[in-house]
Amino acid sequence: MVEPDRVFAKCAWRLIPFITLLYVVSFIDRSNVGFAALTMNRDLGFSGRVYGLGAGMFFLGYLTFQIPTAVLLARVGARRVIFCVMLVWGLVSACNAFMQGPYSFYVLRFALGVAEGGFTPGMIFYLTLWFPPAYRGRFIAIFCSAIPIAGIISGPLSGLLLGMNGIAGLHGWQWLFLIQGLPAALLAFVVFAILPDNPSQARWLNEAEKKTIEASLTAGAPPDRSVRQVLLDPRLILLGLSGLCSAIALNGINLWLPQIIQAMGFSHRATGFVAALPYVVSMAAMIAWGRLSDARNKRIWDTALTMLFAAAALAIAGFSTNYLVVLAALSLAMAGGLAGIGPFQGMLSSFTRGAAAASGLALVNSIGTFGGFFGPVIVGTLKDWTGGFGPAMAALAGAQLLAAIIVLAAGRTLTASPGSRRTPSP
Repeated sequence: MVEPDRVFAKCAWRLIPFITLLYVVSFIDRSNVGFAALTMNRDLGFSGRVYGLGAGMFFLGYLTFQIPTAVLLARVGARRVIFCVMLVWGLVSACNAFMQGPYSFYVLRFALGVAEGGFTPGMIFYLTLWFPPAYRGRFIAIFCSAIPIAGIISGPLSGLLLGMNGIAGLHGWQWLFLIQGLPAALLAFVVFAILPDNPSQARWLNEAEKKTIEASLTAGAPPDRSVRQVLLDPRLILLGLSGLCSAIALNGINLWLPQIIQAMGFSHRATGFVAALPYVVSMAAMIAWGRLSDARNKRIWDTALTMLFAAAALAIAGFSTNYLVVLAALSLAMAGGLAGIGPFQGMLSSFTRGAAAASGLALVNSIGTFGGFFGPVIVGTLKDWTGGFGPAMAALAGAQLLAAIIVLAAGRTLTASPGSRRTPSP
């Protein structure tokens, strides 16, 4: 049998960069509305509450197809399912350029969520087909580093695209949606051409390498469970509630960050570049913390500590009146919140395998998706009521604190995969 570390490194180099690119495109398409809002809100007459509701509608649509798409991916294979998902979401994303008012805004954001529904939990499940639990923290963290990478790319690019205002009679925000929706549709065909459904279909692996992967996954496999058993597991529901609270904070920051920065007096173009800074910090934090979590093998504490850190940073952002302090605090809050994704998802993947594992991952992410809806709405509502972002940031701090409390309170009941190299502990 071939040395496992060498085989999994080979798989990582073949798969992780490509699927991370897909996630970058996904995250740009779901979050570019934050930059479009810099001029779109004025052109279409959207209030803070209307924008917050529309931005959040994506997550209600996202919720509807997470479990069905994840189960379909487990049974049909990643190549065909992800091809269909990406082609549809790319087209819907581009259609956001033609919204006319609040109701079309709500409908198009909801439709985009439906189209993207199963991508993230499906891809995390896909990683479990290639890597045993001992490797998942670092590789899931690298995959999820697409979130800050998307922020680094999207900010400056969106600022430049907003400058296309008036070309061919279109607003800058319309060009933003049209141009940024195109890559998903094109990459769908690349997925169909090159993405193997599982290790047995990978032409770049020899038989010895395939057997090494199979043996490692079998040795580290959690017990088989039915889809129904997993969906009724109270531990997963509890983790979903924690993810919901954390998602309130992360999406509240992400979808309002450009407007928070613009309110400090920056131009559209400068806002795009300044908004990239929190994501630079977050990318380094995610990868470093993912590797440390694999070494420490304490998924619960590794998740909770990042949430507590993010809560403290958001509290500082909420009460400070110094713009530099607020920007630094928001950068640390985003870094803390995103760094916890690797250990959190690594913990989730230890409960079972097969279609049930895909369903379990989708269940937790589905519950957490509600946070994506409530976060922007909370910020928009509090901004309209108070005229500033301070109270909203304080509310997001409370959400992250509650997320950490739920994870720690559940620590005694959460168990990790029996197949990891060491017995995980809280």
